[in-house]
Amino acid sequence: MAILKVIEILANSEKSWEDATRKAVEHAAKSVKNIRSVYINEQSAQVKDNNITEFRVNAKITFEVH
Repeated sequence: MAILKVIEILANSEKSWEDATRKAVEHAAKSVKNIRSVYINEQSAQVKDNNITEFRVNAKITFEVH
């Protein structure tokens, strides 16, 4: 039986929500091993002068605990 744990990470990117998601996983992987999946709980964007300046994600990352 595998035991899985979920952590929540907030990440941002100037490019896209997909890039913010990649950054969340890359950052988590620095201290967490055996990442299984990422679930995007929320997406938002910062707007300045009618232009999107930053994409943000609230990511839930699931990993296996040994």
